[in-house]
Amino acid sequence: MTPTVDYLRISLIDRCNFRCQYCMPDGDELDYILQQNLLTRQELLSLLQEVFIPLGFRRFRLTGGEPLLRPDVVAIARDIAALPETEDLAMTTNGFLLAQLAQPLYDAGLHRLNISLDSLDADTFDKIIGNRGQSRWQRTWEGIQNAYEVGFNPLKLNMVVIPGVNDGEVLDMAALSLERQWHIRFIEFMPIGNGHLFENNGWVASETLREQIRQRWGLEAASVTGAGPADIFQIPGAQGTLGFISQMSECFCDRCNRMRLSADGWLRPCLLNETGQLNLRQALREGVPLSQLREQVQTLLQLKPEINFKERDMGNSSGTYQRTMSQIGG
Repeated sequence: MTPTVDYLRISLIDRCNFRCQYCMPDGDELDYILQQNLLTRQELLSLLQEVFIPLGFRRFRLTGGEPLLRPDVVAIARDIAALPETEDLAMTTNGFLLAQLAQPLYDAGLHRLNISLDSLDADTFDKIIGNRGQSRWQRTWEGIQNAYEVGFNPLKLNMVVIPGVNDGEVLDMAALSLERQWHIRFIEFMPIGNGHLFENNGWVASETLREQIRQRWGLEAASVTGAGPADIFQIPGAQGTLGFISQMSECFCDRCNRMRLSADGWLRPCLLNETGQLNLRQALREGVPLSQLREQVQTLLQLKPEINFKERDMGNSSGTYQRTMSQIGG
C-alpha cells in the first residue's frame, strides 16, 4: 500500500560550520546559495499554509546545512509550531550551537531533536567533521547534554557508519541507550556528498551492526515505531532504542512518506533521484498563484511512487549528483 506523504523536510540554509566527510566532497569549495536566493521566513510560511498543509502535510523537520546558522531559526520554529495543523516539528542539527540555542528553541515549541554524533572519540570526531583546529567534540557534547537538560527527551543521536573510520564504535554508541531515553540511529553510508570516500570505504549493512549488538547484549524489536524509515530495536532493559536506517542494504522506497524542500525553494520528491523537482521560490517570486503551485505539488505527489529511487545506479543517467547532501538537506 502506498504510504501517505505527510512529512516535509525543510532545509533552512545550505551552509554548515562542519565539513563532514560523508556530506561534502573532499577539497572542493561549494557554491553556497546567495542570501537573496534563500526562501524568506514569510515565503516559507506561505508555502506551508497555502500549499503543503492543504495537501495533507502535518509533520515538518528543519534541516540544513546546519539550521542553527540561520539567524531567524527560532522565529521560524515558532511560526511552524504555532500552526494548528502541525502535528510534529523536529530538527536535525550537528549540536555545536545548542548550548546557546536549545532553550530558545524549546520555548518556541520545538521539542524534538536529532543530533549528528558520529564518534565518541574527539580525534575521530574531528577527522570526520573536517576540523583541523581546536577540537569541537567537547562543545558538541556539551550542547547535547544541555539539550537533554532543557527538556529534549527523548533525544535522538545519528551516527553515519563509515568503514575504517568509526565502525569500531558501534557498541559504544549503542550503550548510550542503556541508561537514558536516548534513541541512537545508525545510518548506512550513502554515495551522496563524497563519492570518492564511498568508493574507497564502502558501507556496512545494518544487519552486521545488529549482530554485533545482539552478541553483546541481545536485541529485540522495540514496541515503538518512528515517523521515518528506521527499523527500531532495543537492548533488553534499556531506556532508549536503537534504529537502523538501511537505505543501501534494505530499500525502503515503498515506505517513503516525505518530500524535501531545499533552502532555495526546490521541492525534491526523492533524495536519491533528481528528476521531478519544482522551483517553488522562482514561481513565488514570479507571481504564480499559490493555488497553481498547490496543483503542481499535488501532481508531483501523484508521481512520487514512480520517481522513488529503486536502483543502485546513482539514481540518474550521468551517475553523479548535482547537489551534495548538505545542499539537499538530507
